[in-house]
Amino acid sequence: MRSAARHVFSILLIGMLLAGCQTPLDQLQELATAHQRQIQTLPGLPFPLVIAAPRQIPAGHRLRVYVEGDGRAWVRPNRPSSDPSPRQLLVAELAFADPTPAVYLARPCQFISGPACTTELWTNRRYAEEVVHSLDHALDHLKAHHKNHDFELIGYSGGATLVLLLAARRDDIALVQTLAGNLSPRGWTTLLNLTPLDGSLEPLDQREHLVKLPQRHLLGDADTIIPPALIQGYQQALGQAECLEVIVLPGVGHQFGWRKSWAAWRSQPLHCSP
Repeated sequence: MRSAARHVFSILLIGMLLAGCQTPLDQLQELATAHQRQIQTLPGLPFPLVIAAPRQIPAGHRLRVYVEGDGRAWVRPNRPSSDPSPRQLLVAELAFADPTPAVYLARPCQFISGPACTTELWTNRRYAEEVVHSLDHALDHLKAHHKNHDFELIGYSGGATLVLLLAARRDDIALVQTLAGNLSPRGWTTLLNLTPLDGSLEPLDQREHLVKLPQRHLLGDADTIIPPALIQGYQQALGQAECLEVIVLPGVGHQFGWRKSWAAWRSQPLHCSP
């Protein structure tokens, strides 16, 4: 009996060790397979991008795209990560659980690296022009492939910055929704007394475009990484926006409470949305 018990324990231990050796891309592939999603790598200069999409997406409709957050940008406050891939696949889970045809879009250097991937790209320059341009190119690719007439962009955490920057430069973004979103990197670093993100773009510098954008921002009242107070500065700077909704969710933090909350909100139309 002891020998059998030791054998079972050994099998369990080996399984745990193998699971611990999974790369972030392995974990994403496993999650995608479980939800019948296909992972692809979009070629691009200077960054290839990883996406995960349903096997079939109806042509001619609006396409919902989930943009990943900042991922693991730092190991410690004074030590950048060597791999910015997210370790918790919350955004992918939300995208895969969405009954609306939706694509998950990772950020440059997440899940797949390349010669242009340097720590600056996920620290100070995480919202730089080259990052926005790469995601802009990815949307062009998706539109050419799926023949959708426009996009709804969902941005989580730092992905919110990027979807706002994308919406400010494109004419096919019908709607933006953000979850725990960093809506203003400049306001965020000031509010939390952080080092400014030199080299990153600021959405509020494109105010004249954003005031016309239908947008909803969901924030958690227990979020200490993106405090709800950040939205006040964003609203004040934006002024009289044509269509802006803010929802503060009780008991929701930066990484918890979103599965249930987003399931309740993802199909709710904005009062002023087209």
